[in-house]
Amino acid sequence: MQDKVWIFDTTLRDGEQALKASLTEDDKLQLAHAISRLNVDVMEVGFPVSSPADFRAVQRIATEVRNPIICGLARAISKDIEACGEALKPAQRGRIHTFIATSPLHLEHKLRMSLDDATAMAVKSIKLARKYTDDVEFSCEDAGRTPYGDLCRIVESAINAGASTINLPDTVGYVTPDEYAAMIHHLMNNVPNIDKARLSVHCHNDLGLAVANSIAAVQAGARQIECTVNGIGERAGNCSLEEVAMIMKMRQDHLKVRTDIHSEEIYRASRQVAKICNMAVQPNKAIVGENAFAHSSGIHQDGVLKAQNTYEIMSPESVGVPNNQLNMTSRSGRHVIEHRLTELGYQKSDYDMDSLYESFLVLADQKGTVYDYDLEAMIYFNQINDDEDHYKLEFVNSTSNSQSVASSTIGMTVGEQSKQEAATGNGPVEASFLAIERITGMAVEVIEYNLDATGQGASSLGQVDIIAKYNGRQYHGAGLAADIVEASVRAMIRVYNLIDRAQKVSSLKQQRKAG
Repeated sequence: MQDKVWIFDTTLRDGEQALKASLTEDDKLQLAHAISRLNVDVMEVGFPVSSPADFRAVQRIATEVRNPIICGLARAISKDIEACGEALKPAQRGRIHTFIATSPLHLEHKLRMSLDDATAMAVKSIKLARKYTDDVEFSCEDAGRTPYGDLCRIVESAINAGASTINLPDTVGYVTPDEYAAMIHHLMNNVPNIDKARLSVHCHNDLGLAVANSIAAVQAGARQIECTVNGIGERAGNCSLEEVAMIMKMRQDHLKVRTDIHSEEIYRASRQVAKICNMAVQPNKAIVGENAFAHSSGIHQDGVLKAQNTYEIMSPESVGVPNNQLNMTSRSGRHVIEHRLTELGYQKSDYDMDSLYESFLVLADQKGTVYDYDLEAMIYFNQINDDEDHYKLEFVNSTSNSQSVASSTIGMTVGEQSKQEAATGNGPVEASFLAIERITGMAVEVIEYNLDATGQGASSLGQVDIIAKYNGRQYHGAGLAADIVEASVRAMIRVYNLIDRAQKVSSLKQQRKAG
């Protein structure tokens, strides 16, 4: 049986510290449920003494989230411990996590005390915490820059006082993996009572080493990793939960350890954290980034189609991503185009690959990415002709202020008819989209909305890119205008025109089958 490594999630505590605005109580509860579905062992959900709102959030999560151990953070100060203990009372299983700095730098300049004084405070706080719970964790803040002898002294005292978990944070992301492993080895071999506690690691990513340091610590004997979803946290962030979880899952043969994480919940949790925290996941982020299972190189695409593990060491489904993504770009080969058309229901006899691929490359160079509807349009129309747009914008007139609901009136040409509709919404863009929906009679789902400025200063133009879904298929529309609302409207009308073309293609397909 492989050793278990405990996963201690601190997204709602350390992760939240990176946000521009604090999460609401409801936001925290929603994320707590999402993270609980990952089956983490411990969930650190706040710093109760910091504010009444944080106290209430910790208390409510302790009441409503039952699966993981619910943990609160406290400095080595009586009022912090007491607030933490009170907030955690409703928890089925609660943990108090208390800490004090141990490095000479922090002791001298921040705390202005000796190591003996810090040790005495730690012991007193741990004993007080034990009055509320048997599960007490103690952290040596800035352990990575603390001399080994000092660490051994305070860790031995903390365990004697009743701490059952000892955390050794690399608070500023300073150490390297070999140094971290050496520190763990030293404590395990030189602290007499070390067998009475679980060693934990909490790594920051200032030098991009948080995950590597955490894995090195596990190889040296640590059995708890403190991490966050998407790696969010102070400064450059924390150790990424999804990365360490999948490293230990994919390399069990080498590491000989396991976790209890439900990996198929990773992607959903990542998206919820990104949305509620308003922190986008970088496209090239390991495991959960948009490009993590996307392939653009023709060589890679061909390999994946022949055997998935040629260029994917884990399946998208294993982390909750529906499937891999073969981006159709100018780097894509004929094999990928043929594969995609087969998935769309076409046979080789339905098109001439030589002429189609030639048109595909021209369009790919123009657009960057070619979509399914582009391929079908090339089969039936040979090219996309914007002069044949079914929907054309005549005007947009929107109003918005802080005292009233936004409204928008849209004028469009639909075929040969001129139509106008008005609508209200939470903002002028939403109101405009609702007005377009009324004119077309079709409701689309906006999946992504991105706004960028082209140019510099006040004269720059707004470029809006929309990914929308209709009848199970995605469409991309782009709009450019000096006014953001107009740019949004133009992007959405582009989406509706692409839907119209797709419907025409479908009709032609039916006629071909009937004929």
